[in-house]
Amino acid sequence: MKYRRLGRTNLKVSVIGVGTWQFGGEWGKEFTQSEVDAIFDKARALGVNLIDTAECYGDHTSERLIGGAIHRDRTSWVVATKFGHQFNGYLDRTDTRTPESARQELEESLRALRTDYVDLWQYHSWGDDTFFNDDVMAVALMARDQGKVRHIGNSVGSNANVGQIDASTPRGIAVIQIIYNRLDRTPEKASFASCQRQDLGVLARVPLASGYLSGKYKPGATFPDGDVRSRWKSGDLDRKLEEVQQIQQSEVPPGVPMAQWALAWSLQHPAVTASIPGVKSPDQMESNARAADLRDMVRDDHPQAWK
Repeated sequence: MKYRRLGRTNLKVSVIGVGTWQFGGEWGKEFTQSEVDAIFDKARALGVNLIDTAECYGDHTSERLIGGAIHRDRTSWVVATKFGHQFNGYLDRTDTRTPESARQELEESLRALRTDYVDLWQYHSWGDDTFFNDDVMAVALMARDQGKVRHIGNSVGSNANVGQIDASTPRGIAVIQIIYNRLDRTPEKASFASCQRQDLGVLARVPLASGYLSGKYKPGATFPDGDVRSRWKSGDLDRKLEEVQQIQQSEVPPGVPMAQWALAWSLQHPAVTASIPGVKSPDQMESNARAADLRDMVRDDHPQAWK
């Protein structure tokens, strides 16, 4: 495994992390504690130390499963969670963006994760009207001062929202999480430059474009009920998968699994610290981790990004 400094937090994180929305049950599978334990056992063995979760991946369900899996060696992990939503049911959330709800959600997250602190506490896709609420910011800063939160982050809702990213430093934010993958390069236009100016850590989320870039699906693919992707429009899906086929034919070296190549691609920009793909099994965890060794297989315009 390779590691990078997470911006000015100075945390050392694995370039491949563990994204955990799937543990909340909205990706076509309910997870048991033993299944999640096995995934994290594999992550330990591979040197992966970065975990990204959220309050609304289930009703703190993902956090509880993670807490059960890592409580014995909590200090070995960099745990990032989020705040700002209440889970009501399958793809049903209520915005909870007041100082009171922020305090409550943090305490619930700490209980679920079986810890007394989180390494990174992130705004979760907030609009400008609530993100720039100074009362909520005061709660986040106080939690940091109390040691319940080591660092504050922002999981940006829109890739085009450079205004929030530009405001990071004065609002105490040290890490940005943003969608970045071979199908969505929007952050390269302005967001990454802002992150670099401010020495912000950057977590690339959805690096496999919700599975489009896994190489498993062809035009005409469908997804079962209970999988969030089953709601996608078939025409849009097919267009994306046709683009993926073209990328696979023209950019992915022969014999290299497309998912590994796509994860390596998401790490090639010098602004990016780490990539946080979802994982459903120990075998998938191992496959994801191997992407850290593919630097020479990506058409890399940014060789200085690799360390």
